[in-house]
Amino acid sequence: MRPVRLRPAISRSAAEERLQGMSIKQPFEKVVEEHGRTVLRVCRALLASHDADDAWSETFLSAMRGYPELPETANVEAWLVTIAHRKAIDVLRSRKRQPVPVEEVAEAPTTLGVPDPDHADDGLWHTVRALPDRQRQAVAYHYVAGLPYAEIAQIIGGTTDAARRAAADGIRNLRKNYPGGGPS
Repeated sequence: MRPVRLRPAISRSAAEERLQGMSIKQPFEKVVEEHGRTVLRVCRALLASHDADDAWSETFLSAMRGYPELPETANVEAWLVTIAHRKAIDVLRSRKRQPVPVEEVAEAPTTLGVPDPDHADDGLWHTVRALPDRQRQAVAYHYVAGLPYAEIAQIIGGTTDAARRAAADGIRNLRKNYPGGGPS
């Protein structure tokens, strides 16, 4: 059996000198303490007070998941502000999709935007359904739902230019194939 060689003990000051050159990531709780106010200010600048509190919470929940993989050299404050900005945008987008309160609820359901069930297989909707998938999706998302091409590209895949091209091709095919849809 070989004898075990022990390393000589180093002094506390030598250990501190070694650690000085190394950057050690601070605990996440300290990050929240240090940058919480800045993140809240960003959220409040973009959102109403109650929404800002929700966005602040969502920011730190998201950051907590990603913090272990964050490089030690990263600018933590800038990283958190970017997350807060994106969470605020998410809140604003979700508000646009929520129903708007009205004084009176309509007695009968509206048929606005709904094809006539008696003629559902005729005309425009039949021509739209005949489009290739990407063209049909791009036309529906842009012209019916009002989404910008960048979001359409994220949904159906591809680039913004490809989404724009698919929508343009879809409209061209509708004009060509739909009776009365444009110049022949």
